[in-house]
Amino acid sequence: MDKRFQHFLDTIPAVADAAALRETFWLNDRKLPADRQPTPAVSPAQIEDARARLERFAPYLALVFPETAENNGLIESELAEIPAMKEYLNQEYQAGITGRLMLKKDSDLPIAGSVKARGGIYEVLKHAEDLAFAAGMLHPEDDYRILAEERFREFFGRHTIQVGSTGNLGMSIGIMSAKLGFRVIVHMSADAKQWKKDLLRSRGVTVMEYQQDYCAAVEQGRKNSEQDPMSYFVDDENSVNLFLGYAVAGKRLADQLARQQIPVDADHPLFVYLPCGIGGAPGGVTFGLQQVFGDNVHCFFTEPTHACCMLLGMATGLHDKVSVQDFGIDGKTEADGLAVGRPSAFVGRVMEPMLSGIATISDFRLYDLMRALLNTENTFIEPSSCAAFAALIRPGDLQRYLRAQGLEEQMPNAAHIAWATGGRMVPPEMRELYLHTGL
Repeated sequence: MDKRFQHFLDTIPAVADAAALRETFWLNDRKLPADRQPTPAVSPAQIEDARARLERFAPYLALVFPETAENNGLIESELAEIPAMKEYLNQEYQAGITGRLMLKKDSDLPIAGSVKARGGIYEVLKHAEDLAFAAGMLHPEDDYRILAEERFREFFGRHTIQVGSTGNLGMSIGIMSAKLGFRVIVHMSADAKQWKKDLLRSRGVTVMEYQQDYCAAVEQGRKNSEQDPMSYFVDDENSVNLFLGYAVAGKRLADQLARQQIPVDADHPLFVYLPCGIGGAPGGVTFGLQQVFGDNVHCFFTEPTHACCMLLGMATGLHDKVSVQDFGIDGKTEADGLAVGRPSAFVGRVMEPMLSGIATISDFRLYDLMRALLNTENTFIEPSSCAAFAALIRPGDLQRYLRAQGLEEQMPNAAHIAWATGGRMVPPEMRELYLHTGL
């Protein structure tokens, strides 16, 4: 434990709990009403530009990834009500959920099977478009299905894309980049699961393995990329493009809710629970949701007790200037997609005025919740995805937030969305192993 941070242990109970590896719940006292928030680092116009770009690529995606064809090439997931899981949480954890409980199944997103299919794939597509525009090979009015032609694969094959990852981001970057024809190098930390490395290699991706943590893999990937003028590095710590790809989810979720006739307004608040690693995916989704719903949406990040970097960064206000190791936390967790020791400075600062809070959860509970969701709803998601239930199983802490916001009377009309971040790509033998872990 770094003595420079003792003050935070003494003054912020959630930080003291986190350092002691206790499950905890931090409420963000810097949250502001939407009309009082400072000008954000990204604009609604940028989100609309990202949405339009994904529309342009949709015919190409439908062609080269047939699983996207039924949705006309859009990478989107189901929003499903999970009433049996709601009953389980109310019985086992006295969660007291009176409104709807829903699952946003980014665990089943096409192509990469995780929330990273949003931001990761978007950033690759934008880079490919930028290169093709600059070379005069592609124009916005073209039918993007021409990108499947060999001349484009040869062109992209002269370029390299690199990324550091604990697993799921590397999967989305690797699969999409390889399909377009890029050379791809994914720098994987020690936390990454072997099956993810094997899957990437089977797609022609070069996987570099490190015995250090996620931050070390990112740093090495960045250095490698800087040495090659034909290489592009996807920087999960600071990427605006990743963030924008995730932010597109806001309007799409609004459309889904409208189709299911689920209102979101002052009398029908929306609560969204997002597993968090370095922060890009949950931060982008939160930003997109607030652009649509303003003060009527309440977003919470959820993290493993052993890798609660965003809680520490935001609660102390130090963001990327602090790591879990500074508080004596080892950063090791079974939730490989969330195994990050230092948060994104960019995301943490954007989230300061809009995030409602952060809850942490122990690894063993992730497996219990994973089995419960399978038993109650016949739905499998990765253990790390089950962090999405962390705030709901701490009803006393959540109640403090509701009282502070004056929302207690509206809760029977509320909708709760647990954002499932990965699961579809898990091989059968790994699912079986997960289902028996901790029993």
